[in-house]
Amino acid sequence: MVEKVITLDNVSLIDFLGVENTNIREIAAAFPMSKIISRGNEIRIKGTTPEITRISDILESLLEHYQRYGKVTPDNVQNYLGQNGVAASGTVPPVPPDDDEVLVYGNRGVVVRAKTDNQKKLVEAAEKHDLVFAIGPAGTGKTYTAVAIAVRALKNKEVKKIIITRPAVEAGENLGFLPGDLKEKIDPYLRPIYDALDDMIPAEKLKLYQENRIIEIAPLAYMRGRTLNNAFILLDEAQNTTPMQMKMFLTRMGPSSKAIITGDRSQIDLPNKQKSGLVESVDILKPIKGIAFVELDGSDVVRHRLVREIITAYEKAGQ
Repeated sequence: MVEKVITLDNVSLIDFLGVENTNIREIAAAFPMSKIISRGNEIRIKGTTPEITRISDILESLLEHYQRYGKVTPDNVQNYLGQNGVAASGTVPPVPPDDDEVLVYGNRGVVVRAKTDNQKKLVEAAEKHDLVFAIGPAGTGKTYTAVAIAVRALKNKEVKKIIITRPAVEAGENLGFLPGDLKEKIDPYLRPIYDALDDMIPAEKLKLYQENRIIEIAPLAYMRGRTLNNAFILLDEAQNTTPMQMKMFLTRMGPSSKAIITGDRSQIDLPNKQKSGLVESVDILKPIKGIAFVELDGSDVVRHRLVREIITAYEKAGQ
C-alpha cells in the first residue's frame, strides 16, 4: 500500500472536516479499500496509487469549495463524490486528473474547472462558437464558468480584453434610494462578477487590468454605440434585457470577438407585460449557424442540496 499526506493550511478544521470528522468519514465510506485518517491538520491516505489519486482529486475539489464558501457539509461531499463518479457503496475505476480540463489556476490554490456535464458543454461550445447562450437556474455556475472561460482566453492571449456587462434592473428595489454616486449604486449589481474575478486573478493584477481597461465591468447601457474588437464579451442576467437592449448588445461584436450570454428564464425582473430580450432572442436566433445554446438545470447546482430541490419544486409549480 502507498501512503500520502495532505496538509490543511489556513483551513478551519471543523468547517472543512465537519463535526467529529463527518466529512472525512463520508469519503472513507466511499473508498472501503483505502484507509483515510485525519489527525490535526493532516489527512493520511493509505491505499493503491489509483485510489489515492482519486481521493486526492476529491479532496482538492472540496478545498476549492471551502475557499469559495467557507464551509463543507456532508451534502457537499456527496455532491463531489457523485461528480467524480463515486457511488456511495464503493470504488470506481481510476481516472487521473486531466489538466486539459482546468480553465484557470486562480488565487490561493483555487483550480477552476467545469464541474458538471452541462458546464463542460458550455466550455466546449465556447471553444467552437463565437456566440454562446448559457441558460439555466440560479446556482448552476453559468456566470462563474463564463468568467473563467473569458479569463483563460485573456491569459492565452486569444483576446486583448474582457468586457462584462449586466442590465441594471431594479429587482424589487429602487436604485435611486441607494446611497452613493452612480458607481456605488451600480456596483452591488456587479458583485457576482467581481467575486468570480477575485478567485481567478490576483488583486493587484486585477486592479491594473481595470485601470488599463483590459477588463471592463459596466452596466449594459454603457455598451451603446461601441464596437467591441478583439474582446471576450459577457452579458450576465440577460433575462432582464429588453428586446431592444439585447439587439443592441448582439450588434456590438467586432472582428475577433467572442461572446457568452447567460440568463435564467425563471428570474425575470422586468415590468409586467415587458418581454424579455433573452427569451425573444433564443426564438429568433436558433436557426443561425455558429451560435450555440447550452441549457443548464438543477443537476448542475453546486450549492446546498436544498437549492436543487427548491429549483425542482418551482419548476413543477410552474408546469
